[in-house]
Amino acid sequence: MAVYKVQVSTGQDSLAGTFDTISITLVGSHGESPKHVLDRFGFDFQPGSVTLGPILLIRLHKEPYSFFPENMWYCNTVQVTSPEGDTYRFPCYRWIQGYRTVELAESTGMTHWGCARTPGLVINRPLPRDRWKEYSPGAPWCADIDSAMTAEVNLQYSYPKASAFFGRGSAATQESWLAAPLPRSNHQTPLPSPGNGVLFKGSVCVSPEYVFEHWQEDAFFGYQYLNGFNPVLIRKCTALPENFPVTQEMVAGFLGESTSLQEELQRGSIYIADYKLLEDIPTTKVNGHQQYIAAPLCLLHQKPSGEVVPLAIQLSQHPGPESPIFLPSDSEWLWTLAKTWVRNSEFHLHEVTSHLLRAHLLAEVFAVATQRQLPMCHPLYKLLIPHIRFSIHIDVLARTFLISPGGIFDRAIATGRRGLAELLRKALENLTYTTLCFPDDIQERGVASLQNYYYRDDGLKIWAAIESFVSGIVAIYYRTSLSVQSDHELQAWVGEIFAKGFLGRQASGVPSALGTAAELTKYLTTVIFTCSAYHAAVNAGQFELAAFMPNYPSSMRKPPPRNKAKVTLKQFLDTIPEMNTTSLILSVLWVLRNEDRDMRPLGTYPEEHFTEHEPKQLMAAFQDRLAEISREIKERNRSLSLSYNYMYPPNIENSTAI
Repeated sequence: MAVYKVQVSTGQDSLAGTFDTISITLVGSHGESPKHVLDRFGFDFQPGSVTLGPILLIRLHKEPYSFFPENMWYCNTVQVTSPEGDTYRFPCYRWIQGYRTVELAESTGMTHWGCARTPGLVINRPLPRDRWKEYSPGAPWCADIDSAMTAEVNLQYSYPKASAFFGRGSAATQESWLAAPLPRSNHQTPLPSPGNGVLFKGSVCVSPEYVFEHWQEDAFFGYQYLNGFNPVLIRKCTALPENFPVTQEMVAGFLGESTSLQEELQRGSIYIADYKLLEDIPTTKVNGHQQYIAAPLCLLHQKPSGEVVPLAIQLSQHPGPESPIFLPSDSEWLWTLAKTWVRNSEFHLHEVTSHLLRAHLLAEVFAVATQRQLPMCHPLYKLLIPHIRFSIHIDVLARTFLISPGGIFDRAIATGRRGLAELLRKALENLTYTTLCFPDDIQERGVASLQNYYYRDDGLKIWAAIESFVSGIVAIYYRTSLSVQSDHELQAWVGEIFAKGFLGRQASGVPSALGTAAELTKYLTTVIFTCSAYHAAVNAGQFELAAFMPNYPSSMRKPPPRNKAKVTLKQFLDTIPEMNTTSLILSVLWVLRNEDRDMRPLGTYPEEHFTEHEPKQLMAAFQDRLAEISREIKERNRSLSLSYNYMYPPNIENSTAI
């Protein structure tokens, strides 16, 4: 009699077990066994005298038991040992809900597309093939899920993460309610300070008091372009744009002696931030009053000391008598107001283009395409699944609470949902593959030699670590270019991302197909980096840097100044958002801070999707390199007055999950 030993591992969650009857069927190359009830885990399975040959897949049957109601079961893995002593592993790591049969393919010994080519083998995927929907014309498509409560259970937050997220959200909402009845408090008080109750209370990792003390300083204004939460906009300026007529006379007093604007342009110490995407974006009303946005140009200079400071600001794309160029020599509150308008523009570009589009909507596209096109036994599914964890769920939450009708965008942000949709469309039209590929973006923006640019320094190290890991995985499963080209699951995955994420726009440079291992390595590195390190860089620090609202206002209640008349403090206060608007924004940013509960840092793979020795070696090497990068960052930060930790590997989550 042939004896097969089956070991089933259930998840660690207290609710992972089930009362339902679980049965198993083994399918081998020579036949399949009868269905056998798993009375206990670790039992000896005896399907009969037939030798099944190499086990290709198993079927897990979840059926009613007695009078007990149906409840979910979380299956980690199943391991089968044959009479000959061969071991076959079947990773699952999923909730199985309802009465159903789930097929799992064997995890080792497969070619990269063989698991989906085995006759009769159908690999269950969490999402059916028709679950895309258009979110907004001109924006990436998204998962066809109406609310977080109706999402498939394997896409939802784990219980620890959900309890922490919604618990913190409830506390933040209560705090915002306290300020809600005071919409016009900015008229009644001087600028709020951390001590008078306007700042959101709570434990933070970087003190907002620093922002309160330094927000008006030009050096801190410039520093945020390098190492704030939107460090992707600054680019080298070698020639002034025609629509930004800054002259030598305007800035001579700020460049230092024995130099000129032209010399500094040639030297490569002049940089620019251009907010052209905001031009003609519609605005909404907040607290019943029309709001305003600008599309500024900001010229920056890196001093020999390394400080980056603003040289000139124009608050529109069209120079002229009603669009003056503001300078550091202008009156205090006029110059402060001009910089605050730039910071307001920074809010819109960061939250919609750098954060929502690049870090969230694209992560969701990667996630949906992976679930739809790559079978669970595919090595690229195994590589990517840790890096798309919860990415669909957090976006569903955003569509439910933030960018829904009457949500935060309509209540507290100048663009509202209508302006958001238009800005998303314009941003995607301008998004390129070069921008998404970190080293290429650094070169394209001309910031390779920018001093004190820790986002660049740390990002390049992490990119290289991910690339090395991915290259090793690709080398195992794709020996030739033909093996890449003939992997139809892979090509369907890439093609779907191109069609649904980038709307088939050839000008983006995003591949619609891949032909070589090098192309595949770069593409996969871009996906993993975007979902992990890039998201951490643009998400972390939002609350700390925005807690003092004038440094990051979500809306402006007066139009940009059209002349250089003196501005008073009261006029400044009449322009920045009201207290209830500020409180709403800070409550959201508080909730979106990195969450430690059930966080999986970059390179952490507790679920054993890869069971072969070589991928495990590559994972260990990847983790060692990340640990080395962590030590380098800690050592660097010891000498800095302001530490940069947004790309510190232990702070980077594997996926866009918050």
